Amino acid sequence: MEIEQTVMVQCPYCAQSFEVLVDCSLGHQEYIEDCEVCCRPVSLVVDVTEDGSVTVQTRGEDV
Repeated sequence: MEIEQTVMVQCPYCAQSFEVLVDCSLGHQEYIEDCEVCCRPVSLVVDVTEDGSVTVQTRGEDV
């Protein structure tokens, strides 16, 4: 399993895709990262399964 993985996500504000770097050594993570396109804060909910597959959900701060 890779320690870090790059994942494409979609901004809930401007709908543009951008990359986030995920630390796969942690199972569940929640953090905020600014959109690379519109610079608005995006909440990221990251889950890494035991087999190493990564899912990332994005939410705007106004939700």
